[in-house]
Amino acid sequence: MSALPRLSTNRSAEMTNGVVHLGVGAFFRAHGAVYLSELMKRHPPNWGVVGVSLRRPDQRDKLKPQGFAYTALELSRDDAKPQTINVISDILVAPENPRAVIDAMSDRDISLVTLTITEKGYCLKSAAQGLDFEHEDIVHDQQNLDRPKSAIGFLVAALAKRKALRVRPFTVLSCDNLPENGKLTRKLVVEFAKSVDTDLARWIETEGKFPCSMVDRIVPATTDADLTKIENLLGVHDASPVVHEPFCQWVIEDDFVDGVRPALEDVGVQLVDDVAPYETMKLRCLNGTHSALAYLGYLAGHETISATVSDEQIKRFVQYLWAAEIVPAIAAPKNVDLDDYCAALMRRYENAAIQHRTWQIAMDGSQKLPQRLLATITTNLLESRSIDGLCLSVAAWMIYTRGQNLQGEPIEVKDPLVAHYQDIADRDLNAPDTVAAYLNLREVFPTELAANPIFRATVLKHYNALASYGVAKAIDGVLE
Repeated sequence: MSALPRLSTNRSAEMTNGVVHLGVGAFFRAHGAVYLSELMKRHPPNWGVVGVSLRRPDQRDKLKPQGFAYTALELSRDDAKPQTINVISDILVAPENPRAVIDAMSDRDISLVTLTITEKGYCLKSAAQGLDFEHEDIVHDQQNLDRPKSAIGFLVAALAKRKALRVRPFTVLSCDNLPENGKLTRKLVVEFAKSVDTDLARWIETEGKFPCSMVDRIVPATTDADLTKIENLLGVHDASPVVHEPFCQWVIEDDFVDGVRPALEDVGVQLVDDVAPYETMKLRCLNGTHSALAYLGYLAGHETISATVSDEQIKRFVQYLWAAEIVPAIAAPKNVDLDDYCAALMRRYENAAIQHRTWQIAMDGSQKLPQRLLATITTNLLESRSIDGLCLSVAAWMIYTRGQNLQGEPIEVKDPLVAHYQDIADRDLNAPDTVAAYLNLREVFPTELAANPIFRATVLKHYNALASYGVAKAIDGVLE
């Protein structure tokens, strides 16, 4: 324990809560909360945040002694800029008291519920992206809506209570990396509501709002070195700071219940009619290459993204991906030059002050690949464009999730489908059968894509190249 005094809040006593946020991990605290904190400086005092941890008490326990204040540390090559964020007034731990969470979301002062729960938090059923009614949390919530476990269950339970109290619904704003995240969240909430109360489902469909959004900021895991740096800069101990890159972007569809929303445009948020072009650009250009870098970089022995792109061959591979396979498959948002956007992405990747671990990005790949890589592959197949680099990235994911690197050393794989990967590995299949077994995972690969002979053959070719010759020669095979 540090001998320094603990960071403490200097929050205005006038602050009132207007937002409940589900999922108080590092990303929200380095992104959405930073925007809201800046907004509160300009337009106090109505947009304070009640955070909700859906699983563990860690963040509540670390931040409560600090009055829920924490440091957001911006790291660039040449500078480190700390900022104290005071916008969170409380963190509720859902498993400890689910009714307290429902009560907080039902408060008539709350007009916005935001979510950063990662792809797996939505309880999706395969790549078709309907609600998985066999998911254990969904099964539980259907039978125990007064004490739900899932984010979807909490949304429906709170909306049900608001309807019963004759309180207008809150706007639900997903901030996760999912295609059309607002439309998807609406679909899942309505599907679940129909299963428990058809009148409630109709009210949500008629009165509710679920704007789409796109969020972008690289937020690596906080290290002991980061904690020390903050102590040296501020002269206080912060039990749970976050670190982030300088770049930040938030694009939101301007569609809120009764038009009630924070004046986010005053702090740099883009309020637009259609988020889809921004979302597609980010999911495919940034998230797609991030996943490619994570798997190929890890297999090549690189611990971080900045180290991976310092490998000139892998850097050229990513530039090839953008130029030949990703950018030609998407339409640029208004006033955006995609070549400039990708060049800026590379500069962000090269920021060595941001130690974004390849292992961290590689987590939960089964939930990420469909929108980050497979959607572009599907487009390119339809338009007779190359899929070589994207398929090499898919093959690298397959090899990574076997649980051993190319030298036979163990990998700690974190993924909802890890038991399926282990089963494939335990069967000791040859390369064609291994690839076929992966392509039969309907949670990841749509039937039509998995059956496509060009896709199957290309993935197998690169799987063999990686397994036989390693990352460098496999990339050579794409770049030649």
